[in-house]
Amino acid sequence: MIGKTVRTLAAALLVTFAITPAAEAATDSFYRFDGPLSSYAPGTVLKSRTLTYHVFGFPTPVRATQLLYRTTDAQGRAVANVTSIVRNPLGDNGKAISYQSAYDSLDPEDAPSRAIAGDVRLGGVLPNAESALIAPALALGYSVVIPDTEGPTADFAAGPEYGQTTLDSLRAAVRVPGLSANTRFGLLGYSGGAIATGWASALAASYAPDVAKNLVGFAEGGVLVDPAHNLKYVGGSPIWSGVIPMALIGVSRGYGIDLKPYASEYGLKVLGEMENASIAVALGRYPGLTWQKLVKPEYADPNSVPPFVAAVNKVNLGSAPTPSIPGFIGQASNGALEGTVSTEPGDGVMVAGDVRALARQYCATGNTGIKYTQYDALSHATAVPVWAPAALTWLNDRFAGTPAPSSCGHIPPGNSLAPEVPTR
Repeated sequence: MIGKTVRTLAAALLVTFAITPAAEAATDSFYRFDGPLSSYAPGTVLKSRTLTYHVFGFPTPVRATQLLYRTTDAQGRAVANVTSIVRNPLGDNGKAISYQSAYDSLDPEDAPSRAIAGDVRLGGVLPNAESALIAPALALGYSVVIPDTEGPTADFAAGPEYGQTTLDSLRAAVRVPGLSANTRFGLLGYSGGAIATGWASALAASYAPDVAKNLVGFAEGGVLVDPAHNLKYVGGSPIWSGVIPMALIGVSRGYGIDLKPYASEYGLKVLGEMENASIAVALGRYPGLTWQKLVKPEYADPNSVPPFVAAVNKVNLGSAPTPSIPGFIGQASNGALEGTVSTEPGDGVMVAGDVRALARQYCATGNTGIKYTQYDALSHATAVPVWAPAALTWLNDRFAGTPAPSSCGHIPPGNSLAPEVPTR
């Protein structure tokens, strides 16, 4: 099954996006719910449909059930979101993996549910390609749940919202035949998927204790911890600096913040161009871009912009609760392979010192089931083939009841994850 999926994926990569036109996703009534959402509990299923699982527009023999469910956005408002479930074809065995996609986009139409339904878009490259990561989980007998983690308005990098959409997705998923209230879940995600995995792990006990009791562990890699540090790390990069405006737009959108009064003329142009962009468009688009080029001279220090400080502190994973479940954290640190040259080791976009600090913080606050692995020779993209099988093996052991290995006491020091302080 894995080989067949990979061959299908490879064939799909050879076609152009023009071969299979994107569906008119914006007119798909399945994504709309006109009733008063606040009257429904988080995780309530509002609609459901079953369809063929597609990879780059090609139908596969796999079927997926999609649910429109009630969840909560970054500002605490009730919203409707979509998740997709691929059930274990051999029947319910009480085990499922929640796979959080790294689709990284400011356009809701790039969400994994759209790709699964057959849309073919440039911004959907990652969720389509991730079928190669999902297939091994299915082959091992797991059902797989794939939430649209960024919510209905694609609030890129708004971490707490990612966590809530993921947890409510699991509340909804157990209402599908083949899963149940007793189904155990493992959380899995890399890069943008790690944003959702990390925040879901941190918020589970307080936001969704009913889900938390059935979580066996989380496995994440390429982890975004303190976005204020990432802003400085990728500034000036020939490739990754394009994520700066993406993150500013996504977090501002999520929290209703207007950063335009602080933007320079060039900054307004970039923010306008990136309003609905995906990571496929952002990478390498603005080589050498920095915060200072996006703002007026008097705001060259990011901490001189109060809304910025408020926003980055809300999405700093280091300020979130410590997960109560064991975790596997993998982080690369050779960012030079992807053009990011810095005195601060990282993988090209994520800061290794931040990830080590987070792992050490989890250990120090009582979670001794943390396994941390650093890939010193690899970068953000090149670490995926190494991290993915290790992460799935680690989760498989947690489902089997094997005690979680621990790196606590052996993780090198990292950076301070203290909240940012405004300078004016």
